[in-house]
Amino acid sequence: MMPSEDRDRSPYTGWTRRHWTALADRMLGAVDPYRSPGGARIELPGPASRNGAVSDGLEGFARTFLLAGFRLAGEKGADPAGMLERYAEGLAAGTDPYSPEAWPRPDELGQAKVEAASIALVLQLTRPWLWDRLDDGVRERTTAWLGTVVGQPYPPINWVWFRIVVESFLREAGGPWSAGDIEEDLAVHASLRRPGGWLSDGQERAYDHYTGWALHLYPLLWTHLFDVTGTLCPPALRQTWTADLARYLDDAVSLVGADGSPLMQGRSLTYRFAAAAPFWVGAVTGTGGQPPGLVRRVASGMVRHFTDHGAPDRDGLLNLGWHGAWPAMRQAYSGPGSPYWATKGMLGLMLPAEHPVWTDPELPLPVETGDVARVISAPGWLVGARRGDGIAVVLNHGTDHAQPGALTADSPLYARLGYSTATVPPLAGAAATDPVDNAVVLLDDAGRASHRSGFETLFARELPGGVLAAASRGPVRWVDVSADDSPDHGSGRTGPTTPGPVITVVSLLRAGTEVRLVRVDAPPAQPDPAWRSVRVGGWPVAADAPPETRTGTGPSGAPYAGAGTSRLRSRLRGLLGLHSGGVATGKDDSPLGARTATPWLVTDGVPYGEVLAAAVILDRGGPDDTDPLDPAVAVHSGPGGGHRAELTWPDGHTTEVDLPAAPHEAV
Repeated sequence: MMPSEDRDRSPYTGWTRRHWTALADRMLGAVDPYRSPGGARIELPGPASRNGAVSDGLEGFARTFLLAGFRLAGEKGADPAGMLERYAEGLAAGTDPYSPEAWPRPDELGQAKVEAASIALVLQLTRPWLWDRLDDGVRERTTAWLGTVVGQPYPPINWVWFRIVVESFLREAGGPWSAGDIEEDLAVHASLRRPGGWLSDGQERAYDHYTGWALHLYPLLWTHLFDVTGTLCPPALRQTWTADLARYLDDAVSLVGADGSPLMQGRSLTYRFAAAAPFWVGAVTGTGGQPPGLVRRVASGMVRHFTDHGAPDRDGLLNLGWHGAWPAMRQAYSGPGSPYWATKGMLGLMLPAEHPVWTDPELPLPVETGDVARVISAPGWLVGARRGDGIAVVLNHGTDHAQPGALTADSPLYARLGYSTATVPPLAGAAATDPVDNAVVLLDDAGRASHRSGFETLFARELPGGVLAAASRGPVRWVDVSADDSPDHGSGRTGPTTPGPVITVVSLLRAGTEVRLVRVDAPPAQPDPAWRSVRVGGWPVAADAPPETRTGTGPSGAPYAGAGTSRLRSRLRGLLGLHSGGVATGKDDSPLGARTATPWLVTDGVPYGEVLAAAVILDRGGPDDTDPLDPAVAVHSGPGGGHRAELTWPDGHTTEVDLPAAPHEAV
């Protein structure tokens, strides 16, 4: 049973620290039946990862150990549930090479490098109550097991922090470590920094929650828990990280819906409320710049969003999925213990009950005080959120988990034109490889959709009158991914490609309405007669029952398509050049419901060199609510052979935006 709500201290969520500790204790108690006899593995139910059951058991130990460590630190070592003893037994068995429960070493298995960092982090955090009381033999074996990371190769992504954390613990515990390794890893981290406090998880345009729950989590926590400032970490570097975190959190707080949902974009979404981790890092280290009451509002809102929707489940377990179990959400590296990286979002439990983050009154999210409109330049995102419906949306013209010029298929969780806190792209079945939702595609004579990864970002900026604008362009292609069985790490699939023309897309966002402008540029050579039409897709909605759908034409003859549930509406209305519409439906392709529906509009033929326009809307309105008036769109010749679009909004405000001429490239 959860404690009673406290709406005086926490007017938005009702949650206090007592709710957090009750949830943590429930989650930790729920995994006890799945401990191996020696305690080194927590073997949770569910499909195994590609690393196998032994690795998955280590993962279950290490990731629940994170939560146990946060819980113990916040209680200054008080441990009435006996967690320390259970995890100490597991350490003894897992690091014993002769034990039947011996862990795979980090120099033998890549996934062990990840889990070693969690183990080292908690050993440092709980040092007086666990490490300092371990038997000398266990300490020696643990040091030897962790020490196998020294000199090992690590991919140049967020993984470099796993080696930094392990070697920093070894340095303080008298074990082997390498200053060269740490210097090399810090250089990789520096190469991932982008404008505005953002970081990309690799050299691709890989912007996602790893920016917060990994690349912002470890640096400042490292300087807070380890004796490295002034030696391994110059003070100026820590100041840089502090400024980066504050700028990032100023953006990240606008990406949380009023219902507490994080943005549903990017890989590893099964980590769920780990998205709260960077806010807690700011509170723990005093560097985030967010008021304590806002930190608790964000974090409690995220965690409660999931507990209210069945995660953890009735048995207290986190399974592979989003709200409930949905195994299709997992990546190749995901095992039954993987979801427990969500416990990073419970980092705040290390703060004692008297800390202001627990005692100050909750403060509202940005979307709860007014409408939000901002440009985030690094990922090429336009962010819009309206107080009236509490949904945060992102229009994407800079993120695809690929390099510019790539020829891959689109990754559903990265390359769509839109993401939100209320929708997720279909992730299974035909829609995952044949994009409909928030996609502008060329259809061939077989009805196959083109892909846009590798596009060029043209601009992302704020215009007068509260208008946000972003644009991207690039040659599209058709990709046969049928033979690509490589592990899923977030990037789009590869295969034989058929090239297509350059497509330019512009998004203008104002007061919850996106006007999407599209132009298909004919190549110098004769266009392929197999290119049949242009399709513009809207927002996907999902529910357990089939969403309501509507198609038709307005008074002017412009096409309309919409889909809705009792809580969500997605609508598309043609403004220029689109001739008919429909709704794509799916089954069992979304973690948000058994049935999905995505409206779309299409042209008759391919109008090369002409500008198409559609109004694209997602809101909480009911099916019978009156639609807002659409902007009027006029197109004129623009500079350099391109086009200039002029929008007149219903209140009379006008906006001009250029669609630059595309480079003349053969396809």
